[in-house]
Amino acid sequence: MIQSLYLKNYGIHSEIQWKNLGFINLVIGENGCGKSFILKSIYTAMKTIEAFGRGKDNRTSAQILFDKLYWTFQPNAVGDLVKKSSTGGLECKLVLDEGVFSYGFGDSTVKSISSVSNSCATRESNSVYIPEKEVVSLFNIIRKSRGQYSDFGFDDTYLDLVNAISIPTMKGKNYAPFAESRNILKDIIGGSIDYNEGANTWVYTQGKAKFSIGLAAEGVKKIAILDKLLGNRYLDNKSVLIFDEPESGIHPSAITKLMDILWLLAKSGMQIFLATHSYFVLKKLYVLAMKQNVSVPLLSLDRRLDAPSYYDLLDGLPENPIINESVRLYEEEVGEVL
Repeated sequence: MIQSLYLKNYGIHSEIQWKNLGFINLVIGENGCGKSFILKSIYTAMKTIEAFGRGKDNRTSAQILFDKLYWTFQPNAVGDLVKKSSTGGLECKLVLDEGVFSYGFGDSTVKSISSVSNSCATRESNSVYIPEKEVVSLFNIIRKSRGQYSDFGFDDTYLDLVNAISIPTMKGKNYAPFAESRNILKDIIGGSIDYNEGANTWVYTQGKAKFSIGLAAEGVKKIAILDKLLGNRYLDNKSVLIFDEPESGIHPSAITKLMDILWLLAKSGMQIFLATHSYFVLKKLYVLAMKQNVSVPLLSLDRRLDAPSYYDLLDGLPENPIINESVRLYEEEVGEVL
């Protein structure tokens, strides 16, 4: 598990020191405050650690990291990731149970990263990033865009996810929490989504009826992605799951059920990072933290402040833009009624 994250001059962030991370971790903030930068910094580091020494990949950690940063953030040059007008270079450090992964570079970096340190053991588990937009309906477009033309547009979070969900569902006994989670997921979406490799298309199945994937709601397709990753065992109980705005396109009642599933996965050992704008996500995880007395670290970003704020939902709901807007609307409603 990731124990802490340190970032310096990374994108729009001057410094992030997020310590004592838990099994579920939240990033909140308004649009444009750099939530995705933080999630992608975790993702690129974890995918580098996982790829190093795996199979026939003979690349160094520095080579893997450079490729991952380039294709995930898609800058003109990797050096563009360094915070503008900063006095020093970019730094990133992840402390895991089994070691430390860190790197740094300056704004003139174009072709390689020289400062990379990796003391982490070889990982068999996979990390995955589920972006805000569902990928099922874009499956073939993403593959063609990146695989055939190597174009910018769909970054590595999309391509990696497309490749992950294309793995066939495995038969046999699954982890008990995963099997339970899949049953709840199928209940939420009212069926399942499967890939027909021969026809190169996805099909939405409800009972005995099969429908074109275009007829499935966006929220259904997004939730089905998680079901697929659990069913084909791409994720296991030591994976890191990064979920960007899980509430996007999903009904509030389904959001709270999805949080129950993520909590169940976290209890099995999976580590989860969420970025959210949703009051329902925040409130549901707060309730779960209170009920089970479990720490849920929260990183709050504010564009008006240079430094982030650090909280734990176990200590209560902190003041933040999500809560403040909910209170403002409530007060406005009360004012109209009275």
